[in-house]
Amino acid sequence: MILRYRQDRWRVALFCISASLIATLAPTASAAPSADLRAVRAEVERLQEDAAEAGENAQAAKIQLGKLKKQLESVQQQADVQKQSVQSIEKSLAAIAVARYKSTGLGEGLELLFSADPSLYLSAAGSLENVTRKQAIELRKYATAKQRLDAASLTVGDKLRLVQQAEARYRAQASQVEAKLAQAEKLLAKLEKADRERILKLQAMDEEERRKYSIEQAKLANAVSGRAGTALRYAVKQIGDSYVWGAAGPIKWDCSGLTMRSFQQAGVRLPHSSRAQFGYGRSISRSNLQPGDLVFFGSPISHVGIYIGKNKMVHAPRPGARVQIAEFGNYFGRKKYVGARRL
Repeated sequence: MILRYRQDRWRVALFCISASLIATLAPTASAAPSADLRAVRAEVERLQEDAAEAGENAQAAKIQLGKLKKQLESVQQQADVQKQSVQSIEKSLAAIAVARYKSTGLGEGLELLFSADPSLYLSAAGSLENVTRKQAIELRKYATAKQRLDAASLTVGDKLRLVQQAEARYRAQASQVEAKLAQAEKLLAKLEKADRERILKLQAMDEEERRKYSIEQAKLANAVSGRAGTALRYAVKQIGDSYVWGAAGPIKWDCSGLTMRSFQQAGVRLPHSSRAQFGYGRSISRSNLQPGDLVFFGSPISHVGIYIGKNKMVHAPRPGARVQIAEFGNYFGRKKYVGARRL
């Protein structure tokens, strides 16, 4: 009985020691991010992608705003020319009136001429016997110039309203960028300090792996010739640089800023907008893609990269990420592939 009691005690002791060792050696639950942390990270990255999309929408609005401002400036100049023409003719008519008054006195025709509505004089000019041929010519010029001035003034008003609308769209999209980034920061701020640091550490580890992969894949650019090769080699030199909305170098980039500067090195001028860049060069089918082609994503277009071969592109992805080489298929993340252009 005593022997059996001692054996049972040893079995219990061994079981406890084994359980303790297993608990010590087994990976803890915190070794892998919990489902909640993974969900938070995914939501943060989604908000960052939304911010990048809003940024490209803002860049498109900014391009449109610039065009409209140039058009407004042009029609304002035309209106100024028409106004000067009207004023010049008015001075000529006034001189004629003074000369006629000195010779004949102020008659019915001149009373109409200097009335609050000069058009009354125009309508009656044909029947007024005291209007000289010179007055008639000047009056016809005045009528034409006044019509042109009125038309130019209406055009200025229309363009001004379009400019104001474009400015409002730009401000709204720029505000959307900040709002999305603020939401992401707020989401992270709700986490415990340890969890927040863990997510940031995981992101940093992933970015480092992506950087190493990108540097290895960047060798594909060495075999590309011409301006496509020049643009590609410039772009891959920026691998590891931070994404910042609206930035176009030298150490911070958004997607269209990177493509714009890369092709600038090759002598090609592009606007700072993925949507606007889609209008440059010639369309290329997916099956005919070559390194150096611009590839576009989103509907409406909100992302662009430079194709480097093997279904990969070099691009600036989103806030919180860095310039890298990434694979794409019919979609890149949530954005659909929409086409390519060769410059």
